[in-house]
Amino acid sequence: MSDPVHIIGGGLAGSEAAWQLASRNIPVVMYEMRGVRGTPAHVTENFAELVCSNSFRSDDADHNAVGLLHADMRAMSSLIMAAADAASLPAGSALAVDREQFSAAVTAKLHAHTLITVHREVVDAPPADWGEVIIATGPLTDAGLADYIKGLTGEAHLAFFDALAPIVHAETIDMQVAWRQSRYDKKADGTQHPPGEGDYINCPLNRDEYQAFVEALLAGEKTEFQQWERDTPYFDGCMPIEVMAARGVDTLRFGPMKPVGLRDPRYGKRPWAVVQLRQDNAQGTLWNIVGFQTKLKHGEQVRIFRMIPGLGKAEFARLGGLHRNSFIRSPVLLDQTLRLKAEPRLTFAGQITGCEGYVESAAVGLLAGRFMAERRQGQTPRLPPPESAIGALLAHITGGAEAETFQPMNINFGLFPPLDQPARGRDRKAALARRGKRLRDEWLAAETSASA
Repeated sequence: MSDPVHIIGGGLAGSEAAWQLASRNIPVVMYEMRGVRGTPAHVTENFAELVCSNSFRSDDADHNAVGLLHADMRAMSSLIMAAADAASLPAGSALAVDREQFSAAVTAKLHAHTLITVHREVVDAPPADWGEVIIATGPLTDAGLADYIKGLTGEAHLAFFDALAPIVHAETIDMQVAWRQSRYDKKADGTQHPPGEGDYINCPLNRDEYQAFVEALLAGEKTEFQQWERDTPYFDGCMPIEVMAARGVDTLRFGPMKPVGLRDPRYGKRPWAVVQLRQDNAQGTLWNIVGFQTKLKHGEQVRIFRMIPGLGKAEFARLGGLHRNSFIRSPVLLDQTLRLKAEPRLTFAGQITGCEGYVESAAVGLLAGRFMAERRQGQTPRLPPPESAIGALLAHITGGAEAETFQPMNINFGLFPPLDQPARGRDRKAALARRGKRLRDEWLAAETSASA
């Protein structure tokens, strides 16, 4: 028997990676610390425990990106999706599950597989003689292993409150109101942008609009930190925008909303305040609102941020937030198959790579297991098409996002390559889904033909 792959972490990603490897006749040793040491969020010792929701979100594969990701994973023999389907509860077009039944089923499947060995122990660092390792320890990575990862990657921080700025679909920004311009029209190299160009989209506010916006921020309903989050300090630059607003009515206007160096082309003068958006992905389909980390509840964010001129009909790919998380700067640190460039025997999977959500975490674990299995079998790992949901998620993690501003992300259609024939709204989503399914099926069919 070949040397086993060692998997650290028994969450959704680690469980899925183990299943993908064992299903391809590759032995696996799983290490899960729960049973020896608990976490602040988990209750049981089961694998793939769902800690904060029982929902896998929409199961609509025709119009919803996460539904399409469900379909991709089902087509790729996902353990997590099979267990979720078996434990599903009535939830309309969403996929909700019985939490206990779901995690019990995953745990039973892994324990029953003859090629999977489970060790309940804490791993502070994978020994050198382990060979290939998948690290899938999630957002609550234990301190010892976190320090080991910091040492390998050179990252100054791993566990901190990450600042999630709201992200807007570009096509929903009203460019009759907003305009593109960098401050003083300067490029990063100091040269000048031509008029009408620039690295930012700017949304102007007059004095009354700014005052109303600040008042709405202060009055908006906020979420509370979990008890185990309260001792973790803010990461540098992560002050919530509503906290800044509470320091004085002009704080934002002299901070993230300062209008200096900008001129509204409609009037030829500087606005009272400006909200800036910065490109968030290589395709330019997603733009994040600069400096707008927040603890406002999601419904409040949509209501209040649509008060901003130019964003009155904005659709959000992700809403803002602040929470304790552990993730690495994957676009810089990982190759396209999720291996650590500095030490290729280590592969990362799940939320620690910078994906967000149960389904996304499992999907990245699925890919990590497949890629490692293909290498073990003497094959070059085959990347899924970026037009598929699982391929778009991988591309975002390993290079599609701006490295300097990389933050955890749920799957959404803004991560997909643009259509050849532009479409809008529901038609666009349907067209992206059709293309994604078609190219995914062609990719899987080619794999089947090659192995026949």
